[in-house]
Amino acid sequence: MTESVQNVGLHYLRSRLGRICVALTGSTPEEMLEKAADAVRENTLIEFRLDYLPKPLAAMPMLKSFLEEHREVTAIATCRRKVNGGKFTGAVASELEILSKAAVSGFDLVDVELQTAEGLKPADWKKVRGQGTALLISYHDFKATKDLDKIYARIRPLQPDFIKIVTTARSLADNVTMMRFLESKRDEGNVVGICMGDLGVISRVLGLRAGSRFTFASATVGEETAPGQIAARTLIEAYRVDQVDAGTKVYGVAGNPVRHSLSPIMMNTAFHRETVNAVYLALQTDKLSDLMVLIREVPVQGLSVTMPFKQEIMKHLDRTDALSQKIGACNTVVRSQDGKLIGYNTDVAGVVRPLEQRIDLRKAKILLLGAGGAARAAVFGLKQKGAEVFILNRTPQTAQKLAREADAKTIRRDQVAKTSFDVILNATSVGMAGGKQQTILEEKELNAKLVFDMVYSPMETPLLRMARAKGLAVITGAEMFVQQGAEQFQLWTGKPAPREDMWRVVTHALRSRVEAGKQDV
Repeated sequence: MTESVQNVGLHYLRSRLGRICVALTGSTPEEMLEKAADAVRENTLIEFRLDYLPKPLAAMPMLKSFLEEHREVTAIATCRRKVNGGKFTGAVASELEILSKAAVSGFDLVDVELQTAEGLKPADWKKVRGQGTALLISYHDFKATKDLDKIYARIRPLQPDFIKIVTTARSLADNVTMMRFLESKRDEGNVVGICMGDLGVISRVLGLRAGSRFTFASATVGEETAPGQIAARTLIEAYRVDQVDAGTKVYGVAGNPVRHSLSPIMMNTAFHRETVNAVYLALQTDKLSDLMVLIREVPVQGLSVTMPFKQEIMKHLDRTDALSQKIGACNTVVRSQDGKLIGYNTDVAGVVRPLEQRIDLRKAKILLLGAGGAARAAVFGLKQKGAEVFILNRTPQTAQKLAREADAKTIRRDQVAKTSFDVILNATSVGMAGGKQQTILEEKELNAKLVFDMVYSPMETPLLRMARAKGLAVITGAEMFVQQGAEQFQLWTGKPAPREDMWRVVTHALRSRVEAGKQDV
């Protein structure tokens, strides 16, 4: 094949590449092709992980027939050896035989691991590329993110059509390293870069904005072929990667754990509904210094702040509003037009608004369970509205300290069952999905007109179930979650929040988790 014909073919191939490549697995060819038939309805760039099949060569006739029937598919053949993080236990010669067969069976690209590629002879390359199939040389580091330019310098002399460099993020800052590398190679238009792991999720979305040719996704949740991989539908529906561009502003929820937070789907729905060119990501880390690097370098335009940073982050901000100063914690950061970072607390609105819609808070008698960050926001907000607040906490000294600061009262556990309240408000994590499904109070202690649980996942906590069984009115944590999120949206964009849309996607996601039996937060 002449060089000019090859260039035309490569140009045509590049024009067909989507932004998402769905990685398919299967224990049989039939299973893999069934998944391919489903995936191709929404994404036409498909990676067939042949190393997951027990006999890849025997599957080639079926794969060839599928590709002939689905001309719209752009197919990548991958047969990664176990030593390089794959499933294939055969020798290099066997790997090459499989990829060579894939090349004559209709696959558009073959993926050869760098460690394999560096030992190949010219005759080997001729077999793999003999039918004009494009070559992708990939490199995977399952431990860290190191010198990306050095890795690139090893791959480039092999003259592949596409280069894929995948590392593991040990910090949020590693994503910045990957994105800076991608930006430096943007003009070449043939580099794919991703960081694996929970800390690397950012790169799977923002890498496209930085210049990655495409990103990889699993067919569905639970079928990931790499740590931190996101399901294709989630990338499209929650992160809207098909719309991410150089002008897209970046927001996120920061803390640990946030990997399964519903904030991204809620906020990205709001951005879409109000036509805001922005994307909202889960920024999981337990180091504030790491988070601050990401905020500065990306740069991040706004943050939802959760455990364990609500108090610690305040000293890193340029200023905070009076309410955050009074509470001593902020859950919202806004980057102003001059680049300053300003802290706010919308947890207060998340507590107060749902209650105000149901009762008069002036002189209302409220039992507050907990004395942590969420409880601090609640007690100051409720006192501001004229409520009488009684704090019950596992550690009495912490409750007493908060009561003094907020001009509230404390109460002993043995007095709870003997006292009537207008509201019982749970500001602890007891009842949260993934933890022990226990209740913080006994049924006889629910002497209130209304029970409000700030835990939002699951939506029906053990405390709320017990309250409903007793005939009491309840407020779910999902309502607070949406209310505080709506306040954040308005602070970031200056637009009214689409509360109904935000409520709809959050409650749908929570119900789906119950149906799926998931216990992730």
